[in-house]
Formats: sequence, C-alpha cells, structure tokens
Amino acid sequence: MTDDRSGSAGWFDGLEPDDREAAADAIADGTAAEPANWPRLAVEAGFASDEAEYYDRLKEATTAATREAVERAERADDRQLVHAVRTMDDCQRTANELAERLAEWAGTIDPDAGAGVDYARELAADEGAVDHPRVRSLAERITALADEAEDLREYVERETPTVAPNLAGLADPVLAARLISLAGGLEPLAKKPSGTVQVLGAEDALFAHLRGHASSPKHGIIYTHDAVRGTHPDERGSAARAVAGKLAIAARVDHYSGERKPELEAELEERIETIQARTADDEAGGNGGDGE
Repeated sequence: MTDDRSGSAGWFDGLEPDDREAAADAIADGTAAEPANWPRLAVEAGFASDEAEYYDRLKEATTAATREAVERAERADDRQLVHAVRTMDDCQRTANELAERLAEWAGTIDPDAGAGVDYARELAADEGAVDHPRVRSLAERITALADEAEDLREYVERETPTVAPNLAGLADPVLAARLISLAGGLEPLAKKPSGTVQVLGAEDALFAHLRGHASSPKHGIIYTHDAVRGTHPDERGSAARAVAGKLAIAARVDHYSGERKPELEAELEERIETIQARTADDEAGGNGGDGE
C-alpha cells in the first residue's frame, strides 16, 4: 500500500528491514488507492529477499502496530476509570463477603460479636476484643479492603468529571464511570442507542425476557439515578427512558467534542418534572374522586 505522506510505492518503501517501530508506523498510517503485488514490489525494493520473508516482516509490523494500538487504548483515561470502578466494586464486594465470614467465626468466640464491615473495623482497632490472632488478622484485611474501596471511590469521583464531564453532570461520577465500564469504554458507550444505555447492567433480565421467561426490564444500573429511583413505579419506565436518552447524548458529546453542555441537565430536569407531575395529577384526581 502507498503512504499518503510520502507518495512511496509501498508501506515498506524507504524502511530498514529490521526497523520494526518504523514498519509498525507505516502499517498503521499507510493507505493504498488500489491493490498491487506488494511481495514482488518489496523484493524489488530490497526490503525482502523473497515472498516468504516479506510476509514474515509484514506479520512483525502488523503485530507491533496492533500491540501499540492496544497499549495506547489501555492507557486512555476512560480505561483507567473502567479499571478503577471495577476494582472498587471488587474490593467492596470482597470486604462484605469476608465480613460475613468474620461474623460467623468471631461469633464462635465472642457471643457479643457484631457483623458487617463496621464490626471488622471495631475488631481491628480493639486489640482486646477477640483473643484470636487469625480472626484479628482477617478483620484487619477486611478493613484494608474497605479502605481501598473508599480511596478508589474518591479517585473515580475526582477523575470522571475530567474524562466525561457531561455524563458526570447528568449522573453522579460513580454511576457515569459504571456506565462507561459496562459499555467497555467511553467510545463504545457513545455509539450505543439510548435503549441500550437504559438497560445496561440488566443483561440477565433482558436475556430472560428474550427467551420469554420474564417481562422486559425497564432499566438497568440507571435505576440508581435519583430521577429514576425518585419517580413513582408507574412512571419509572418513562423516567428511565428520559434519563437514558440524555445520558446517550452526553456520552457522544464527551467522546466526540468534550464540550460541557449544562443545558442537558436543565432539559432532563424539566422532563423529569413533567413525568413526576403526571403521578401527582393522577393522585390528586383520585383523592378528589374519593371525597365526592
């Protein structure tokens, strides 16, 4: 293929055969208006001694280019958010599970043993609470995991507004980060329709519905959004659609321009007020009817 930057006869033109970095750049950036007999041209240019060696060098270049693309993507800020929010949830879930085990174990030694992560913190802080080194060690590890989860939450809350300012504005930063995580990144989220954003996190329920075993889910993780959770169940589907629609737009703006658009928040607030007012009107009408 030709390289638009240099007008050369092929991606290999002018390259040293052993310069994999330059070859990878040429593979990544090169284009060709039409196909050609690249192995023959590579041999004529002295890049390879024969067709087999050309394909060996082509494989090395494409592998290097792919590796660099993957590493660049993983270093991106949205990928850092994905790793952070997933690790945060893992730490919190593991701490809670171990806290249950701690309560059972400590209960065999101390009849007044408590439960939960808070009890683990108390136990770790009080050397005389339970006279068993392994129980105390477990309490300390649970406390450390819970502390790590809190530190990661602070990181997510601090970084999400810089990576996805509109998403973080419409939803709290942790919910925005979870949506990015569930989608696999900001770009994949930006490419999803609002209907898909609405049910992110409810995949099991959605598949059960598709198999005919359950009703269609109204929402996924966006249920934790105040506008959805705070709406009457009869109107919660409408609220979820409104929130998902604005979140989908916010994701596209964040990915393609990064420009802050506070009007999205105002528009969503107005729409939610309209939806919630329907419930209030219905209830008022019902109360009026009872009084007559």
